[in-house]
Amino acid sequence: MNPSKLRRQIAFQAARLMYDRQETEYYRAKHKAARMVCRGWVKPKDLPGNAEIREQVQHLAQMFEGHTRQERLLEMRIAAVSIMRMLDAFPTFLIGSVLTGHVRSGSDIDIHVFSDSIMRVAAVLDQHGLDYKIQEKRIVKNNEKQLYQHIHIRDRFDIELTIYARSKSNTKFISSITLKPIEKASLAELESLIKNQYSGIDVDDSVEQAAEIVDRFQVFQVLLLPLENVKQNPAWHPEGDALYHSLQVFDLACNQRPYDEEFLLAALLHDVGKAIDYRDHVTAGVEELVEFVTERTLWLIKHHMLAHQIHARTIGARALRRLQAHENFDDLVLLGECDRNGRKCGVEVTEVDDALEYIRSIETMFD
Repeated sequence: MNPSKLRRQIAFQAARLMYDRQETEYYRAKHKAARMVCRGWVKPKDLPGNAEIREQVQHLAQMFEGHTRQERLLEMRIAAVSIMRMLDAFPTFLIGSVLTGHVRSGSDIDIHVFSDSIMRVAAVLDQHGLDYKIQEKRIVKNNEKQLYQHIHIRDRFDIELTIYARSKSNTKFISSITLKPIEKASLAELESLIKNQYSGIDVDDSVEQAAEIVDRFQVFQVLLLPLENVKQNPAWHPEGDALYHSLQVFDLACNQRPYDEEFLLAALLHDVGKAIDYRDHVTAGVEELVEFVTERTLWLIKHHMLAHQIHARTIGARALRRLQAHENFDDLVLLGECDRNGRKCGVEVTEVDDALEYIRSIETMFD
């Protein structure tokens, strides 16, 4: 095979691995792709460079995501402006795909923040009520032990803040892809970029509009947590509180449909109304969720109590025929099965945050 053709094939296969999130590192992706293409050893000169793979990833993103990719890029840049304005007490710089425009499904927003205290940065996030996690990584680089501090913000888009000492704010960081200084943009430079690339865009108005968009997963968390204080009738629910039950149902549903976001949300959220109006928890839950879930999820939650009547054969013939005619009837029956089996004592369950994190990640896991 022609070496250049072989190199292109490996680059394309490596790009598929990275686009599908089977691999996240260029080194592993290119070597795995080489084994898939050649079924054996490959000369180092036939391995594509990281930049070649990234170019192929962008071709795939354009092919599968089309114009929505450009719309999401603008939304992510506006989100970056918002967080950088929030952190205006610290030098901040946007880097990565959101700056260069090489975003794809699952891309996050990468920002360098220069502060001598990660807790000072976290305190600002607390003031704005953001959901985040702090992560520290110790690695050996150039025979030196280095500590990397990150803050992962959960919002409409994933945001990763990498914290560096203020003294390094003028340091040139080197890209592992191009081996050149990393492109970066200050807040003023990012706002200028947006104004130049998107005619008619008012950055201030866009930031205000974005702030009004509610992260549905935060809504789900707010609705779920009070269920821990909802004690249920032990005759029907010997397992205890409604949150413990809901998490059992989610885990069972996840075993059945790990890829089905709508079904998993129905399983996790089916009883949220019990913390609002225990006497009519279905109606209460539906009213709270109607703006944040799909019609299919809402239909399953609205009818989940009827699934038990179907199982017990106490439902009327006309009501049964109406449900059987619905395209999601089989899903309703399965949800009822998970609901009935999720009532065991002492079973280990997924934490609320982890359950929501899993559902949030489905788009990038199975797209």
